[in-house]
Amino acid sequence: MSFENLTKTLHDCLITEAPVPENGSQILQLFVNKLCESSRSSVKRSKERSLEEAVQLLKQISEAQLRGLEEEHLLLLVRLLLSLQLEMVSISTACRKVDQMLQYLAAKVDHRLVYKETLNSFHSIVHSDQILSLEDLQRACMFLEDSAVGREIWREACLSMLQRVSEALPSVLQEESQRDGLICYITVKVCLQVFQLLPNEVVPLVWEENHSKEAVQRILQALMDIILGQCRNRDTRLLAGTAVAMLINTASESRAAGAAAWNLLQATHPQPSQLAVGVLQVKCDPTGKDGVDRLAVSRGLLTCCQPHILLSPNHNTTQACLLLEGLFPLVYALCEEKQDCHYFAFEVITLWLKRVKECVMDLWRMTGARLLSDDSRLLQQLTHIIWTNAESPVEGVPEFASSAFSLLLNLYSLDCEQFCDTKKAFYFTLLERLLKLPWEAKAKYHRLCALLPYVGAELVLDQYPEVSSHLLKCLSTNHLSPCGSEFYKCLIQQQRRELPASLSELDLAGRWAKSWQPLLLEALTSEVTLLQTNSSTHLLPCTFQVFPSVIHLLLASLNPHKPGHLHAWACILSSYRAISGCSAWALQGSSTFKTLQLALGSADDKIRLAALNLLCCSPKTRDIPTVEEIKILKEFIPHNLNCESSPFRQHLQAAVRRFLVRIRDGCLAHIRGVKGKKKEDVSHESRKDVLDQGIGFVEWLGELPYSFLSPGHSYQRKKTALLLLSAVLETCTDTWSPDKKKGQPPANIRLLIECARQRGRWDFFCRTKQLLLISCLEDSTNEIRELSAGLLLRFFPPSFPTDIAEVLETRSRQLLCSPRVQEAQMGALMMKILLQKSGHRCKECSLSSTGCTGRNPKDLCVVRVLLKELEEHYLTAKTDMMLSARTKPIHGVLCALQRCLLEAADDIYTTLNHSLITKLLDLLENITLLLLAVLHGDREACVSGKYAPPSFCDMGNAISSLISQQSGGDQMDEEECVLLSEEHSLVLTCCWVSLKETGIFLGSLVEKVLKEYKRDSACLLTKPDLMRASEVFKNILLKCRHWGAVEGCCLGFTKFCTTLLSSSDPDLKDIPAQMLKDGLQVVQCPRSTSVTRRAAGLPMLILCVLSSEEVSKARPLLALSMQTLLDTARSPLDENWDQTLDLPQVCAVHTLQALVRGAGLGAAVLQFAPAVAILSLTLLRSPCWAMRNAALQLYSSLCSRMLGQRSSSVEAGPTQHSMSPAAFFFHYPALQPFLLGELRGVAQHLQRPTAGAKLHLQPSLYPILTLLAQLQPGVQDSSETLLDFLPPLLQLSASPIYSVRVMASKALVAMTSPSGYMDLLIKLTSQLPGPEECCSHNRLHGQLLQIKALLDRALCTDSVLSDNLHEVVSRIHASMWLGTTAQRCPLVRAVYLSVADSLRRHFCETFLLQLSDRLLHDLHTPQQGLQVGLSSFHQQAIYFLCADPKWACQTWENFSAASPELRLSLVTWLLNRRGLLQTDLKEVILRVLQSNLKEALLGDSMDYRTTYLAALVAVMADGGSALPQPLSDSEPCLSECLHLLLQDLEAQRGGPEFLSQALHAASLLLSHMSNFSLKTSVLQRWCSILECQRAPEAPEVLRIVCSEVLCAAGVPLINSLREHSSLPAIMMRLINTGLYLLQDQNQEVRQKAARFASWLHHSRQGNNQKSVCIMQINQALLLLLDLLLQECWDTPGTLELLLSHLPQADLRSVLREAEPARGSSSLYEQDEANVFAEPSVMSSHMLPYLLQMAEKSSQSSALAQTLTAWAEENAALVLDNLTACEQLQPAETLTPSWLALLMDPRFHGALCGLFTRAAFLIHLLKSSACIRHLCDPLSIQKRLLAVCFLLSQNGVHFTPFFNSCCGC
Repeated sequence: MSFENLTKTLHDCLITEAPVPENGSQILQLFVNKLCESSRSSVKRSKERSLEEAVQLLKQISEAQLRGLEEEHLLLLVRLLLSLQLEMVSISTACRKVDQMLQYLAAKVDHRLVYKETLNSFHSIVHSDQILSLEDLQRACMFLEDSAVGREIWREACLSMLQRVSEALPSVLQEESQRDGLICYITVKVCLQVFQLLPNEVVPLVWEENHSKEAVQRILQALMDIILGQCRNRDTRLLAGTAVAMLINTASESRAAGAAAWNLLQATHPQPSQLAVGVLQVKCDPTGKDGVDRLAVSRGLLTCCQPHILLSPNHNTTQACLLLEGLFPLVYALCEEKQDCHYFAFEVITLWLKRVKECVMDLWRMTGARLLSDDSRLLQQLTHIIWTNAESPVEGVPEFASSAFSLLLNLYSLDCEQFCDTKKAFYFTLLERLLKLPWEAKAKYHRLCALLPYVGAELVLDQYPEVSSHLLKCLSTNHLSPCGSEFYKCLIQQQRRELPASLSELDLAGRWAKSWQPLLLEALTSEVTLLQTNSSTHLLPCTFQVFPSVIHLLLASLNPHKPGHLHAWACILSSYRAISGCSAWALQGSSTFKTLQLALGSADDKIRLAALNLLCCSPKTRDIPTVEEIKILKEFIPHNLNCESSPFRQHLQAAVRRFLVRIRDGCLAHIRGVKGKKKEDVSHESRKDVLDQGIGFVEWLGELPYSFLSPGHSYQRKKTALLLLSAVLETCTDTWSPDKKKGQPPANIRLLIECARQRGRWDFFCRTKQLLLISCLEDSTNEIRELSAGLLLRFFPPSFPTDIAEVLETRSRQLLCSPRVQEAQMGALMMKILLQKSGHRCKECSLSSTGCTGRNPKDLCVVRVLLKELEEHYLTAKTDMMLSARTKPIHGVLCALQRCLLEAADDIYTTLNHSLITKLLDLLENITLLLLAVLHGDREACVSGKYAPPSFCDMGNAISSLISQQSGGDQMDEEECVLLSEEHSLVLTCCWVSLKETGIFLGSLVEKVLKEYKRDSACLLTKPDLMRASEVFKNILLKCRHWGAVEGCCLGFTKFCTTLLSSSDPDLKDIPAQMLKDGLQVVQCPRSTSVTRRAAGLPMLILCVLSSEEVSKARPLLALSMQTLLDTARSPLDENWDQTLDLPQVCAVHTLQALVRGAGLGAAVLQFAPAVAILSLTLLRSPCWAMRNAALQLYSSLCSRMLGQRSSSVEAGPTQHSMSPAAFFFHYPALQPFLLGELRGVAQHLQRPTAGAKLHLQPSLYPILTLLAQLQPGVQDSSETLLDFLPPLLQLSASPIYSVRVMASKALVAMTSPSGYMDLLIKLTSQLPGPEECCSHNRLHGQLLQIKALLDRALCTDSVLSDNLHEVVSRIHASMWLGTTAQRCPLVRAVYLSVADSLRRHFCETFLLQLSDRLLHDLHTPQQGLQVGLSSFHQQAIYFLCADPKWACQTWENFSAASPELRLSLVTWLLNRRGLLQTDLKEVILRVLQSNLKEALLGDSMDYRTTYLAALVAVMADGGSALPQPLSDSEPCLSECLHLLLQDLEAQRGGPEFLSQALHAASLLLSHMSNFSLKTSVLQRWCSILECQRAPEAPEVLRIVCSEVLCAAGVPLINSLREHSSLPAIMMRLINTGLYLLQDQNQEVRQKAARFASWLHHSRQGNNQKSVCIMQINQALLLLLDLLLQECWDTPGTLELLLSHLPQADLRSVLREAEPARGSSSLYEQDEANVFAEPSVMSSHMLPYLLQMAEKSSQSSALAQTLTAWAEENAALVLDNLTACEQLQPAETLTPSWLALLMDPRFHGALCGLFTRAAFLIHLLKSSACIRHLCDPLSIQKRLLAVCFLLSQNGVHFTPFFNSCCGC
């Protein structure tokens, strides 16, 4: 009987007969319901949760009540549990929970009954006539592993069951699909479990002569066949090895077991052999050479065998030991080989070391000698294999190598202790070797951590003085930060262990501070974000764990007003609070909260987040926040809703969630505590205060997001609001989320919810809130739509009201027909939500769904409607493609089908039937052919079997022809138009998006259908159906060249292939395999289309199939594809090849590139890397341009894959990777001879006497050098195998190609060991020629480049002047002539100067004086003729001279006499050195630049003018500080320059870059003019220019400069006009500009405008502090408004300024233009100039200031007159719009017209503008009697409140402050 029938029968019995007392009956019914709930659920965590609740319910029923059940009912209950257990065989944890219940019934009620029913279930497996099926094997496995009673039965029926397994296993191996599939794996798993869990039953069958051994012998034979390669599934082979080893482990006699283990090792040899295990003998015939057989055997023996077996000697010799002489050579060889199973090989070497450690005492006893003596071969081999694989690119291998290294060190320590070796030389050898590694080597830190306990922290710190700088570099480099911080942690822990125990905590903290406080403070206050983050995340927590008292030392060293210190302060306190659990607020007294407020108001996101984390975190979740904490957070959240940073929003949500959890758990603890105490023990007021503040905060936060969800708010604000709303609903409702492991609400959350509801709070799900979330479903961004939909589905009531459902259904259908992709997606999302939340059914299907027995009528109804709609779209497109593209564009319905059928439907087999799916496939097939025919322009060509996608030109012509035909031939000639027409875009978008959606939908459909397929029912998709689906994919990928269609289709095609290839049906597996073969065949065929898009979709088809191949198998499809592609690419070109057509060879190379780049294949392609690299380098010599281009792209992609992690540090450079040359060639040994041969070939050619006379190009040379240069330098080459690379690299210094010489120098550094740097430098410097010697300029230039590169690397580690370096310095000194005019080549001179600059600190003053003098003279000597490289020399010479302030001054003083090229070089140098100039030099440069400014402005070169002005700005602004440097006395000339600049700005002459520099320079000049009358006249012009350039339409660079000059010049100007009458007007205009810029959509503009506000506030306060904390943007905006009202409240124009920031309030015009929402018929809409601006938010900001203006009217008659005039002019308009608002009167039910208004941003903006003006008018009427004749303020206020209330009930939500102001 099925589970459903058993449930129904038992339920009926419980209802009708009530066999137990009433309470027991109810609990039993609940128990059965939980079992049903678990069975129905498709989520594993939900199943387990229901079962856990069922266990608890069962235990609540007393034993007597259970025994009182009738036998029939008890039998039903046991059968129900067994049926459920058999249903969940694939979920082990669930089976164990069911078994827990069965054991409970067996122990408490009737063990015999449970045993009998389990036996019956088991017998159905044992006594079946059929071969064991997958389901039988899974059940057998479950009974053995997860059922106590089942294991008893297994023990009794072991022989019979083994017989069945012995029949099944050979049968499985006969069929390819089964032996590589799940059934084979499960069968092997059953064997393993029998050998492991039932050893007593197995022993007699294996180790004693008997008549029943045949079954086990057949099993052993099959297992060996699997191990030796008959099965290709690697996981199955590994499991089989474990099973055979477990069988050997059952032996009670160690001699027999040892012989069997040795025999098993020999069975992996290539020759056929016999394996004897006890009395069993089987044949072994290896069929594969992939090493998995040896891996499986060694892994199994090491995992399963007891020590006495691992120590057993070989039967041929008594000396050998299985562990050392048998297993180690095998494991070592596996690690040396470059097989696909490298990860598992290193897992085995780690396992081998663990077993050696376990058996080490016995090994010592057996051998009588040291295991790991310093000169032992075993130690050398282990060290070699671990060392060389520490940088392996194979994922997981470096981690295993690190683990193996730790085990080796531990073994060596035990070995030394056993044999009294106190020297332990191996440790110190390792330490010396590790310290020589470069800081970039990741393995260095892992190994140092492991070595640290054996050598001590003191010795490491003594010998490693660079540890602090290296740790800082690690923390600044993404992939090195974890290992660097782990090394720090190990160091301080070891230091703590080594320090005397008698020291106090403060003394210990002092010891820590001597070593580490500077490092930690530098990291925490650094400007490098990564360094800041990593130090606070990784270093601080472990520091406080080891040395908790350092908190006082760290805080004492911080000054919150210094740069970086505020962030460090917040991080330190936050980490300390989280680690210690102590309050952070008492550490620094009352100043703590002040500093916290300063941090929370900072403009820096990092500082605000750190402060927020401090505020919200607590190690105890029941630590309820204080009143002060709640108040601060309520102030913080509204100011941070529109932050642009996505990480900030995520961290804000996480912090607020933690805060809410503290409130929730604290309130719950309080409620429980109160209930558990006597009433007199708890103050009623205390309880009320705690609950009120917690519940009140949640209520406030639950309401706040809805104020910012209406249209018109920015994406950032909406996203943050929805995230906060999600945090509230997840934390403070009783909704359980099955997809979450943590963060579920507590079981007793209902107590708190009821407490809040009693107070009239926490009404989270009212209608108006639902409407607001529904309005977000039409947001322009996908994220907002998905978030809103998720909240509606997860938390809100399960069904919509009927009126909402009907309107949404109408709206969704309209949107589905929109040509705009995002609107169609909106409609699809609405359809999905309707399906999941509404019982509403379509009229079209109300009759047809009545007969759908057993099916879900609602789902079926929607599917039928969508299929009908899709058919209409197809027929329309077939008839009139233009009409279809505009009104029925297909893709919307496809998207809706995917949403409703695949995401919303619970069970696709109850939603679809075969006729529907056939119809669906027909439609998809027809649609694909139709759309491809449109793009081809020829249906016949599309339907034909030729896979030749049209070129983009062909597609464009086809669409143009279609438009012309369907528009009657009136189409204009598009050749004259550069842009695509609207019609062309409509058709193209319709085609490619529909093709993309077809692919995605079809792949997901196949995946869901086959995944939910149950063997006892018919599959909805037959093989012919799947073949048709494969043709659809093939058509799209091979006949369409549009990348959007191809890329989107690949998502679905990958799902399609993955599903089929993981199927157990060989026919289904063959479909993608055949598609792959077809694709490879297409690659090999000549093409007839142009080369575009890298062979179109063909590479993606092949990549998708190969990515879907099961990882655990040998990947035969990948091997076949790579070989075919390599062979095709290598094949020679035809004699008459045509470069304009796709060539098979080019297509093959592009396909290889796709495979190399594909993330789905990962490291699987690395085994083919050498062959692919050699191919790509060889093909660079091809005469075909397309081939060379494709080969270069392939080579680039392959290098990125081979080299692994790229370093992100500044020191490493942009091309640095983390793999050393030795490691690279260890992993890719075949590349070394090839690359070396290529380099030698070129080098030998250069040595020929005539080499310099003719340019010889070697296409592979530069790519090879690039590869070598990207390897990590500084790693010692112990094997010296790389020395062969040095001669050709040195010879390449003579290459006639500049870039080759440069790259050769970089490659030389990478390929040279650190110990060889100085030898090479001496060799190279010794070859430098004298002035009279004849030399090759190319060779000389190349040698100097190599000297420079080697010096830069060597000087990183050599801080002391060694003898070798002294010799190098002397030789460079002697070659000074190379930097003078005696050397005629400017390039040689330039590189010589760069070498001299590197050695500057080692040269004597005389040399520097002579060289600088010669350079200065040469720079000002006129040059004759054009010289190549002269500008490079000038630049290098200037850099060299200006490094010394004295020579820099001389150079700049001769500026006027310099050539134009030299001037440009000087100002360029200045731009690069900004902020690093000394004061005296800066004054000289400023004077020079000012005196030459007019000449520069009148010059012809726009580039020079722009660069000159940028240099002037850099000096005047002092590298970015707020206050500029003073000007010189040449003011008349500068005034003329200012006039020229303003003229250019007003006339907009020059590009944005020049104008931006001109504006900046003009502003700085203006701020320092002393002529007051001239200054005031120019100020108005300057303000006008700012007002022009602040507009959203202005170029971004100009808006940025507007913000900069407000700070750099605006603040000083305002301060200089402090007592002048013109100040208020100027200040008002500048503040207004600041307000606009604070709303700019560019974040940099806003941040710099916030800097202006902060500096202005600082200066107006008269604060003496030099540093200013820059405020957050929203606080800066309010600060500017405060300043405006303080300083300019009575200035004419202030009222107009405030009102100008309000949205227009003409509601009637908005209502006239608004129509019921319909889908758009055009493809594009006009974007807003500023999407960040929020008029409604500005309205709420402006309202309080307008009200303050009204209150100040009594203080100024002019202001009162202005306000009165405004009221008289606007009262009638406000009243008229208020009347229009009253007339809206939304209906009681939702209507399409009202929904359209709710989704119209103009409507919300007009409402905010209207209500702001109305509130302002009411306030004016109340405060001024002279205008009350206009209208009654109380009447208007009453009308306004009524309108607000009505709108708030119908989906319009205002901020609480706005509501309070409207009611004032």
